[in-house]
Order: sequence, then C-alpha cells, then structure tokens
Amino acid sequence: MKSQEKVTGPASYFPSIEKKYGQPVEHWFKVLQGAGDLKHMELVGLLKTEHGMGHGHANALVAYHLARR
Repeated sequence: MKSQEKVTGPASYFPSIEKKYGQPVEHWFKVLQGAGDLKHMELVGLLKTEHGMGHGHANALVAYHLARR
C-alpha cells in the first residue's frame, strides 16, 4: 500500500478554503482569471474586499493561480 504524499504550499489550504467559503477552488480561479491582469496583492485585495476572504486563503489562491499562468 502506497502512502499519500503530503500536500504542501498554497494547495495545502484548498480543503479549508472549500469548506469555509462553500465553493470549489476552481470557482475562485475563475474569479481570479476574470479579474484580468492585476498584480498579486491587487488580486488578494479583490478576494478579501469583494468576497470576504481572509488574507491567508486569498494569498494561497493567488499564488497558485499566478504560478499556473
């Protein structure tokens, strides 16, 4: 039986983000994609002000989103 690798980095926040905000992370990636070509902290601010997200969760989503570009 293979042991699962521990998820690290921004993705380690995804289960708690989905639980707390009631949306899959793909929903938040679509929100970020729709926001256009904003800088990291501008995207974090958008999630915090317009969606009531905490800083750590918003930062994790933005970091992962920008790394995938």
